[in-house]
Amino acid sequence: MIPACPLASLPPGEAHRLDVDPPIAVFHTEDGEIYAVDDTCTHQDASLADGWLEGCEIECPLHSSSFDLRTGRPSSPPAKLPLRTHRVVVEDGTVYVIPSEEPPNLPPGVRASTA
Repeated sequence: MIPACPLASLPPGEAHRLDVDPPIAVFHTEDGEIYAVDDTCTHQDASLADGWLEGCEIECPLHSSSFDLRTGRPSSPPAKLPLRTHRVVVEDGTVYVIPSEEPPNLPPGVRASTA
């Protein structure tokens, strides 16, 4: 488990980026759910933590691809590949991420040491 941040420092509607390889973004939705996905859009190298969160959807700030935080699936183009999702645990007021063991779907030209 990777400690992400205190829950109190992640208000609803906000995101927190973990500088791991590849980066992970943790989102706190307006309805109180917390999700973690790979932070890099699968279409082109852009941080999803800098995107727009609406419900359980994150919109990429670069070309407006949207992804469902629950499944990682893209819901609007130009992205075609899903994001890798990660388990989240909140324990004693701290948000933890359990990274997926699946390989990431990184955009062309972006490599991770785990890829």
